[in-house]
Amino acid sequence: MAKYEAKILIADDEEEIVDVLRDMLEALHYEVIVAVDGFQALALIREEEPVVVLLDLKLPKLDGLEVLRRLAELAVETTVIMLTAYGTVENAVRAMKIGAYDFIIKPYNPEQLQLVIEKAVERDRLRRQNTFLNELVNTRYSLLIGGNRAFRDALDEARVSAETDTNILLVGETGTGKEIFARAIHRWSRRAREAFVPINCAALSEELLLSELFGHEKGAFTSAHQRKLGKLEIAHKGTVFLDEIGDIDLSIQAKLLRFLQEYEFERLGGNKQIKVDIRVIAATNKDLRQAIKNGTFRDDLYFRLNVVSIMLPPLRKRLDDIRLLADYFLQNCNYSMKKSVKGITDEAFEVLQNYTWPGNVRELQNVIERAVVFCRSDGIHPQDILLQPLDGQILAGSTTTAYHDCVREFKRRLIYEVLQQSSGSPTKAARTLKLRRTYLARLIKQFDVKLTPAGSSDRHV
Repeated sequence: MAKYEAKILIADDEEEIVDVLRDMLEALHYEVIVAVDGFQALALIREEEPVVVLLDLKLPKLDGLEVLRRLAELAVETTVIMLTAYGTVENAVRAMKIGAYDFIIKPYNPEQLQLVIEKAVERDRLRRQNTFLNELVNTRYSLLIGGNRAFRDALDEARVSAETDTNILLVGETGTGKEIFARAIHRWSRRAREAFVPINCAALSEELLLSELFGHEKGAFTSAHQRKLGKLEIAHKGTVFLDEIGDIDLSIQAKLLRFLQEYEFERLGGNKQIKVDIRVIAATNKDLRQAIKNGTFRDDLYFRLNVVSIMLPPLRKRLDDIRLLADYFLQNCNYSMKKSVKGITDEAFEVLQNYTWPGNVRELQNVIERAVVFCRSDGIHPQDILLQPLDGQILAGSTTTAYHDCVREFKRRLIYEVLQQSSGSPTKAARTLKLRRTYLARLIKQFDVKLTPAGSSDRHV
């Protein structure tokens, strides 16, 4: 059974050289594809996305240096090792300037070539992971703070579980920090230097979720114009986070269960078994035991995922952490918005303490961020706190009305006030609100927020 390590393209028109290289690479568990001219090499690089390209300098139709130039122009991320019998200092310098990783002269030393390829594969692995690992420095990790007993117990369980490779099920309401816990577990584990790959199971249709998980081959379905690696394949040696696992269909549950039995799968439209080494962390805000009774979740999948179960407490059960969290969010907002709000008054904290927080920590973060945006003094006061319970009532001085009317009025008022602060500039307002300018323009039109040349609204709020 083939074990996926890395895909390597040999671009050489000498059949004997290709056969020797192919035998060597396949013995090292690499997947090998071959191009016999420059144009075919370019096409296969775009279609197959090899990790490493062994590129002959002298190729029919399009020579190796020209292939290298076109790859640079297309900003294709692959590692090119030049192989040629025409070894001159001039050619080597030209190739390295264009973007070659290394330059090896034929006849080559097999051990030297193997070493260069291994370093190139490792280089690509680090490059691919960089996108994911950049998220590790995100300040959301600092949300793992609090002195509440239930929260500390969950954190201790996460730290102990991180030392193993066992599957973990995180259970908690929306906004309690399940993904933050999952990332922390990954960061504390032996897989910390590998990829952390999140998948939102509730956000995708059945076909898209299957493609997201397992990948697909070209032509697997109507819109599959090229091969795509699935997240399970990308996460090899790392961690996969399956968010909202309780929302997936039974048919996908069956496929996921089969994968978890052997950690093997096939891409959609493919027939090659791919084996990966990953750690699975799943999360849900649903009662999966009740879902099993209702027939909407498989009990065998539940037991596969629920080797270790960690319950994340809702914010209303850790009110003693609100001051700590709110102060943290305030500091972050001051830094990101270049504001200097000094603190939160005791009266404002009382408002925060007396709220039920249906949106949990995520809602608290949003409330503090909005308060900082509209704060007119050196501290946050009760009038700066706008809370929206699920029953539609807006607290802190607003009137009671229908839920959707409250939401609409809140959005309109928010856009109006930010535009005022931004002197009527939609670009500045979009930056403050962290929205795309085109999306903000649609909202301005939707809520009929009209601007005068001076930058104020002709509507009264």
